[in-house]
Amino acid sequence: MNLKDLQTPEHLKTFMDGTQAVAFTVPDDKGEIYKQIEQVLRQVGYPSLGKKDKGTAMRFLEKLTSYSRQQLTRLVKQYRATKRIRRNNRPPAKGFKKRYTAADVSALVDIDKLHGTPSGPVVKKLCERACGIYGETKYERLSGISVSHIYNLRAGLGYRCQRVYFHPTQSKKGVPIGVRKKPRPEGRPGFLRVDSVHQGDQDRRKGVYHINAVDEVLQFEVVVTVEAITENHMLSALEQIIEALPFPILGFHSDNGSEYINKYVARMLEKLHIELTKSRSRHSNDNALAESKNGSVVRGTFGYAHIPRHFAGRINSFNQSHLVPYLNFHRPCFFPTTYVDERGKEKKQYKYENLMTPYEKLKSLPDAKQYLKKGVSFERLDEYVAGMSDNEAARRLTEAKEKLFEEIFEQSQALG
Repeated sequence: MNLKDLQTPEHLKTFMDGTQAVAFTVPDDKGEIYKQIEQVLRQVGYPSLGKKDKGTAMRFLEKLTSYSRQQLTRLVKQYRATKRIRRNNRPPAKGFKKRYTAADVSALVDIDKLHGTPSGPVVKKLCERACGIYGETKYERLSGISVSHIYNLRAGLGYRCQRVYFHPTQSKKGVPIGVRKKPRPEGRPGFLRVDSVHQGDQDRRKGVYHINAVDEVLQFEVVVTVEAITENHMLSALEQIIEALPFPILGFHSDNGSEYINKYVARMLEKLHIELTKSRSRHSNDNALAESKNGSVVRGTFGYAHIPRHFAGRINSFNQSHLVPYLNFHRPCFFPTTYVDERGKEKKQYKYENLMTPYEKLKSLPDAKQYLKKGVSFERLDEYVAGMSDNEAARRLTEAKEKLFEEIFEQSQALG
């Protein structure tokens, strides 16, 4: 028996029972298989068969083709509708069309390199500012990207081919200087959180120290680098911090380090009518803002390696010329919204609409002009900000940083 001999449901049943010799093969080509299915359905008169005989025909086709019952049902439905079974020759789907091109990935790489791989929301805000404020059209598509998709692009092969990344606090006896309390700025700028970052020792030689001061409300930040945390250097650093900020200082908060809690600093702050406060025992979050900036800004810029103290002046010049302006006028920060939950605890939410630069935050305060120093105006500050885009400021910062570290490396090698 061959395929042409299968003319009735009885013939199919005989085949199914295995009592009749067969002489046909199943082709490999899908089009030929469809022709065989169509031939069998036509020969047995499938549309006019009863339910039992239709079941026999379907079981036969399952054995003949090894197709699933669902696939055969779809093919039989096509035969009943058109009296033909034809292969769908549509080209295979190519998947979803990519919205973000290789040029967009390269633009993301550039902005990550310039700004030190900030968080997704900060990247989105920088792209919006680059396109909307400074007219950099290559960031147009990225300005509308979702925050989560920024991380998808970073994880992609196109991005990775272009970018490769390289003791608990001890208790101390109280000193009768300063007040142990958490500052309450109540929305006013001028309350600084201050901390020191040491750039490591090597062969018993001290490295430079960074004095990091951050305004609690605006996140305005000033980094001053000194050779040592002695009286003369600390007083000079405080003068630079006061001079660099566009608003007067009302409060000065630090941990209990002797570089801040001493009679010289206290005398200077008292003369300027600045309240000196210090962290409370067993309240590790009292100076958390400054400590978080130590990691993201100071360590992110200078790393952890030892830098000899005689480079302090060169580093401080870099800070005041490039790092501090970039942080305050071109680097967006999250500003939390505080609310009280049902249990009476204060919670903070970091919303995207509250992502802005410290300078933008200053301008957003009600009647912001009242907080400026005498001789400082928003008109002059606006001119300064408009004179350089975020990406240009980051580019100059990166170039100056590379030049600075080249000098440090070359001189350190020469000195052995």
